[in-house]
Parts: sequence; C-alpha cells; structure tokens
Amino acid sequence: MADSLKDKVTDQEWALRVDLAAAYRLVAMYGWDDLVFTHISARIPGPEHHFLINPYGMMFEEITASSLVKVDLNGDKVMDSPYPVNPAGFTIHSAVHAARENAQCVMHTHSINGVAVSAQREGVLPISQQSLFVLASLGYHHYEGVALNEEEKPRLVADLGGNNFLMLRNHGLLTVGNSIADAFLYMYLFEASCMIQVRALAGSRELIQVNPKIVAGIQQQAEQVTKGLGGALAWPGLLRKLDRHNPGYAD
Repeated sequence: MADSLKDKVTDQEWALRVDLAAAYRLVAMYGWDDLVFTHISARIPGPEHHFLINPYGMMFEEITASSLVKVDLNGDKVMDSPYPVNPAGFTIHSAVHAARENAQCVMHTHSINGVAVSAQREGVLPISQQSLFVLASLGYHHYEGVALNEEEKPRLVADLGGNNFLMLRNHGLLTVGNSIADAFLYMYLFEASCMIQVRALAGSRELIQVNPKIVAGIQQQAEQVTKGLGGALAWPGLLRKLDRHNPGYAD
C-alpha cells in the first residue's frame, strides 16, 4: 500500500485524488475495466496543467488516492512516486485535456458492449432513453491503430469537438466531464446505451426508434432530471455504495 499523500498535497488535490480513486474502483465494480488497461485522468486545478492518472499495472479495484500518479501533459511524473506510468496510454487524454479547458476529467473504457457498438456501422441508435442523452452530444473517431501516434491527436480532438461523448471506432468509449462525477455519469449512460442496443439487436425483431424531435430537446430535459447538478446528484450515493463494497479508496 502506498504511503499516504494526504499531508503532502493541497486539500483540493486530495479531494480530487479521492474522487478519482473512487471512479477507478466504480469502473471495476460495474465491469467496464479491461485488466490494467485504459485510463481515467483528472486535471489538478491551477496553471501548471498537471494531471492525476493510474499507476500502470495496478488493477482498477486496487487504486487508492495516494497511489495515483501526478504527471504533466507529456505523461512524465512531476511528483515522486514508486509507481510506473504509461505515457503512451496518456496520448488520448493529453490531447483532450490540452484542447478543452473544461475537460477536468477524461474517462476511457474498453467495455465489451462499448466496443461491440463501436464496430456497428450505424453507431449508437436512438432506441432507449439512455441513448438520447448520448446522441445529444456524441462524436465518432475512426480507428487508426493503438493510440501512440502524436499525429492522431488533432483528428481525435476535431472529432470530439465540444461533445461530452466520443465513440472510438473498433476501440471503445470516451467521456469528458467538468468533474469526475459528470464523466462517470456520462460513461454510465454511454455503456447502458450500448448494452441495451446489443441486447435489442440480439432479439431479432424490428426496433422502434425515437422521434428525432425528442432527441433534439433531450438536453433541457436532462437538466430537469438532474436538477442542474449533473453527476453530482448521483455521486454521493455511488461513494456510499463503494464504501459498502470496496472501501479503502480514500487511503
């Protein structure tokens, strides 16, 4: 177990570390993880453009606030840590963080349902209430191989645009949030949409698609449902659930 960093970082950074460690464990709890691969990154407030990311090789269910590694936009450590990082794995995240000032958290998964739908030519279909929230802010990025190429960054950023959801074709899902809670809620909706779609298509029956006019007005309805709080409405309950089933993330 990592030595506690609680007294070695600011209160603001520590709170961010606790939420990010919780997000990693929740991703594992919901079954969206891919062993030790993929990342969730969070920007530390301030002019330095420093970020927190997972220690490479640690299972998501094991991650703690103190084990998270602080890196710069190149994925290089800016604070001593006994844990390795995977700079290549930060390629996608650094591109989004650099381009979007509001990208406080970037979450990327290789979930089975997400990859399955990313391989379907039509992408996300408007066949569930969950999918409508996704479709209201969705971009697509075509597969260019393992994300190691710096030249891919501007194309990925252009495909994301100002959206909160990005489907990486033949690869997985990505969400961008103003907070860790928002990015997690977006991923929950994204994954749920994909799971519903995979199951609906497996039923071998004609699907009923939602009227495009309803899709166009869904953002305002989302504000009403969450009382304008977004992910913050569900986040305290998610932390309580995590405290019951996998405590220790705040160490």
